[in-house]
Order: sequence, then C-alpha cells, then structure tokens
Amino acid sequence: MSTVGTRMTDGTRTPDAKSVSAWIGSENHRRWTRLLQYIERSYPGVFVPEWLFGGKRHGWGLRFKKSKSFCTLIPERRRLVVLIVFGGPEREKAEAVFHHLTPAVRKAYREATTYHDGKWLSLTVNRDEIVGDIQTLLAVKRRVVARREFSDRHSGT
Repeated sequence: MSTVGTRMTDGTRTPDAKSVSAWIGSENHRRWTRLLQYIERSYPGVFVPEWLFGGKRHGWGLRFKKSKSFCTLIPERRRLVVLIVFGGPEREKAEAVFHHLTPAVRKAYREATTYHDGKWLSLTVNRDEIVGDIQTLLAVKRRVVARREFSDRHSGT
C-alpha cells in the first residue's frame, strides 16, 4: 500500500484526471481543481499545462510554463504539492506581499532553498488558505491577465 507523500512514479502512463483524483484524494482534488481553474481564468491562453516525468524519484508533475517556469502541481499520495520558483525580482515582489500570507507559507518561504536560478518554494496544500496564498504568489510571478482585460473592455480603452 502506498504511503502519504508517495509520488506517481509509473512512467508508462501519463496521469489523467481520474487517476490524479484517486491518488491525492477528494479534498485535495478539489484544491487541485481550484488551482487549475484559477490559472485558466487568470491567464487565459498563456499556459499549456504539460505533464513531466521526473523519474522514479520525482514522479509526475503538471508544469505550467511560458518562457520560464510558472508553477508545477505535484500529485502525491493523499497530498498535493505546488512548486513555485522565484527569480530575484520575483522574490522582492513576493516579500512585499509577505504580510498577506499565512504563517505556514511565510515559514516555508523563509526556509526554501535558494539556488542559482531562484528560490524553490515547495508548498504542501493541506488547507484551503494555502490555495489563496498560492494564488497571491502566482499573481506576483506574473500579472493576472483576465482581470486587466476585463477592466480594459469595460473602461472603454
């Protein structure tokens, strides 16, 4: 039997919605869906999600990337993890909204390892508040498109 946190490591089959839901559980799948809907709604047509297999150690992850990485959703057994990498200017922006984040996310951010290509923040999404924090952090990485287009259409510009 698979233990909590075990990654999806069958490299012969790309995960589908049903297998992800069964793997991470219904509550985490609701959070997974909420994040997918946020990305689709906030960045329409910007990202094409891509399943990447990182081998037996890292398993499958659903990556969102344009010219640089946006985020990766990682299904783990009865758990959901989101990876966000912040470059230098993005770290400054993230730290500017720090006071809006939950204590657990602030702690994870402070403890995240910084490599040559940025600060690698890995968040276990175990509460709905974490989803809100992730949305805030993603908006820091890339300005929300849908809201701007909506306000442009309705302001006559």
